[in-house]
This record gives sequence, C-alpha cells and structure tokens, in this order.
Amino acid sequence: MTSLDDLPIRADLRGLSPYGAPQLDVPVRLNTNENSHPVPEPVVEAIGKALAAELRELNRYPDRDAVALRADLADYLGHGLTAEQVWAANGSNEIQQQLLQAFGGPGRSALGFVPAYSMHPLLALGTSTRWVPAERGVDFGLTAEEAVAQVREHQPDVVFLCSPNNPTGTALDPAVIAAVLDVAPGMVVVDEAYAEFARPGTVSALAVLPGHPRLVVTRTMSKAFGFAGGRLGYLAADPAVVRAVQLVRLPYHLSALTQAAARAAVAHRDALLGTVSAIMAQRDRIVATLRERGLRVADSDANFVLFEVGGDQTVVWNALLAQGVLVRDVGLPGWLRVTAGTAAETDAFLSAMETSQ
Repeated sequence: MTSLDDLPIRADLRGLSPYGAPQLDVPVRLNTNENSHPVPEPVVEAIGKALAAELRELNRYPDRDAVALRADLADYLGHGLTAEQVWAANGSNEIQQQLLQAFGGPGRSALGFVPAYSMHPLLALGTSTRWVPAERGVDFGLTAEEAVAQVREHQPDVVFLCSPNNPTGTALDPAVIAAVLDVAPGMVVVDEAYAEFARPGTVSALAVLPGHPRLVVTRTMSKAFGFAGGRLGYLAADPAVVRAVQLVRLPYHLSALTQAAARAAVAHRDALLGTVSAIMAQRDRIVATLRERGLRVADSDANFVLFEVGGDQTVVWNALLAQGVLVRDVGLPGWLRVTAGTAAETDAFLSAMETSQ
C-alpha cells in the first residue's frame, strides 16, 4: 500500500494527523460538543418539506451567494445586520478558512491565545499562514493587557479570539476585544461558536461591529441549533469583508439542499433553541458537582466543561470509556473536557467519575 511518504506531499504536512475526535460506539458520547437533544419532529417535517421542494431542480446550480439564507441569518442575529453583512459556508471551519485565504497566506501570520480551538492552527497551516501561539494567563484567563502586549509584539495579520473559548469554556471580557482591535494591524476574528450558551449578561462581539471594519464575528448552527450534521457556519462583518471572502470561495460552495435545510432550521429557531436552557442547566450542574468533589473546574459559558482530574488525564479518560462514557482529551495535561448533554447523560458521567479517579 502506498504511504504518504511515497507521495510528493508538502513538507510541512508530513507526519501530521487529520483533525478529529474519536468516533466510538458507546452509550454516552460527550466528546464533540454536539447538542444531545434530537431535532423536534415538527422541525424534521419542515426540513423534509424544504428539501423535497429542491429535489426536482437539482440539475441546476444553487444560489451561488445564498442571499436568502444570509438574510434569514441576519434577521436571527439582530443588531441591525443585513444580508450584505453576513456570509455563510459549510461550518464555521470553512468560514475561518476563507478568512485566512483572503487575509492570511504566504508571508502573513495568524495569532491565537492557546489553549483554544485546535482547528485554528491547522487552518493556518492549510493556507500557508504562519501560526503564532500566544499565551493565556492564570487559569486560562486572558486580560486586555496580556492580549495587547502579545499582539504588539507579533504584529499578526489575523488575530483569533474565542468567546466562549474552546476548550476552557469561558467568555471574553468585551474590554479584551476592544483593546485588541485598537492595536491589531490586521483582521480580528471573534469565534462565537458557543455564544447562545453564554451566561446572562455576557456581551456578544456583534455589539462592537459598528465602526470596526476589521472585526469579524463567526458563528455556527452546529451547537445550539442542533444542526451539526447540516454543516452551516456563518460570519457577520462589514460588507467589504463579505466581498473579500467571495473572492476565495469555491463556486456554489453551499448546496441547494444545505441552504434549504438551514433556512427551515432558522425559521424554526424557537423550537431548536428550546433545548439551550436545559443544556445550560446540565452544564452548571456538572460544574457545581465536580467542584463539590474538590476538583478544579473552569468557568463555562459554553455547552461543555473543562475539569482537572488530579493526575494523568489519559487514565481517567480510559476509566470513563470503560464505563461507556466518552469525553474529550484535548491535550492539556491533567485536564479533560465533557459536553453537557441530557440529564441522563449527566447522571452517567457523574456516576462514572465517582469510580474513575
């Protein structure tokens, strides 16, 4: 069998492994931050009708710019946004890849504050953008002073800020975003994949968009909407940013079926987002229970919890797996991440944790 070493693959890709969490058939899967609640039947029916309406014209290309979908997403986001300020693609990963294609690339750099979303450096690699791993402070926090100092030092063309941050779960103080915008020489991308789960009072970067043409806020329907299988991400930004990513997007990158399904989901957002409060309750229950048991736990504004296990995290990960509970080892020594799912899944996780340490 031919190996990668036998192919003329790029030198900077040799020895790497594809991104991905283990996909194992276990009773309780809490490792990929999916929404554990199934799509409500009325929404299933609505999406089915929307897809059926597209089938007879699959011989035609879809709307290349997904204008109707972008208008729906702008309406959902509010803040006075219009379709011209919104762009959509196959997951927020593709959105961020397009941003790096447009504003990064050879001879340019992207900076992120680690630990953060592990796809960001891989997207930088794939677009030949030099990755700069900046540091977080105590307990994975990030102050405006810490962020500004590192942006000034490295002068990156793109800065990634995650709010809430993955894998730690904590939202950023808006002062950090404002401070970075003041000193960053290039684009500032705020990844808000988990924004719908933020605790009350958390301010979205969407509120900062007016007057900041180099700010981009990315979102996804994979989490709160329970639309992970639909693969739909989007951004909000100045219209000029949307025109920039259109220069690098593939022709007809969003299928007619994806657009139809996503529009039906957005139209039924009240039903789909109805699970958010239940998930937040399970998240807070996990945080409180683990802290009562003496474990360090990061504050979470997301649908997951990062917790310290007090030893080798691989041992605890395997012990949980042996009991049918799959969580995520994100590569932080002594820490694991668990998705907040249903009440029954939380029961299973907390029970398994009692015998896994």
